[in-house]
Amino acid sequence: MKLANLAGRPVVVRDDLALDIADAGKGAFEPRLEVLCDLARHDELRALAESADDSAWKPFEPRDLGRVAKPYKAIGVALNYRAHAEESSLPVPDEPSVFAKFASSVVGPYDAIVVEPQYDKVDYEAELVVVMGRTGKNIPEGEAWSYVAGVTAGQDVSDRKEQWRKPINQFTLPKSYDTFSPIGPYLVTPDEFADPDDIEVAGWVDDLEVQRGRTSDLIFSVPELIAWLSRRVTFEPGDLIFTGTPAGCGVRRTPRLYLTEGKVLRTQVTGVGTMVNPVVAG
Repeated sequence: MKLANLAGRPVVVRDDLALDIADAGKGAFEPRLEVLCDLARHDELRALAESADDSAWKPFEPRDLGRVAKPYKAIGVALNYRAHAEESSLPVPDEPSVFAKFASSVVGPYDAIVVEPQYDKVDYEAELVVVMGRTGKNIPEGEAWSYVAGVTAGQDVSDRKEQWRKPINQFTLPKSYDTFSPIGPYLVTPDEFADPDDIEVAGWVDDLEVQRGRTSDLIFSVPELIAWLSRRVTFEPGDLIFTGTPAGCGVRRTPRLYLTEGKVLRTQVTGVGTMVNPVVAG
């Protein structure tokens, strides 16, 4: 099932048509985005989509798609592709290294990324983002996918200058500026993938392909991350996990490539879709 936020309203998507959940449900659903991430209601959504008249499915403008979740918390995973660890000249970690991303940084798949002129080392990180669908603590690895509402594309935009400012490196703030966490364009349930642990992620800056990888190359898989994290925090519907980025970040390229006004960042997750985020000055 493919779900989306269409101009602030939750919808089910089929090809290039959208079904307004609240309208089609005739009072059974409130027009709130939280319904997209509520696994307890996904069977109802499937039934609604199967029973809806063809006339209820409407064409839509993709540019009207917004963020697919309003998270209580968003967790980022550092150094979770082996090739990224290699390009960073860092050892493969034994356990995940994580950081927070402020919920206020989360925007939609076509929203602008605002880079103020004083931030001259802003980098991109294309990622698969996991959206949790029910409350869970101490989740067994073998049951992890059953707690996931769906996956989407995301960018972990990062101010490298602030990240590495002395005397102490920090991650949360420089990865959480307003607009630095676009997600979308769709929330796709795990059953739509032949193998949800092997999904391709790619990114472009303008017309230059800068990243491409598969989640089968993650150091810590999605189930491993969910199990490890849930031993420490309680997940709630709508929470996000930015699962890590493949090799090719701007800071590791020669010459280095940073996001500046006028550039366009594209992020594609196969089976989900493509985000297109222009970079503008603050």
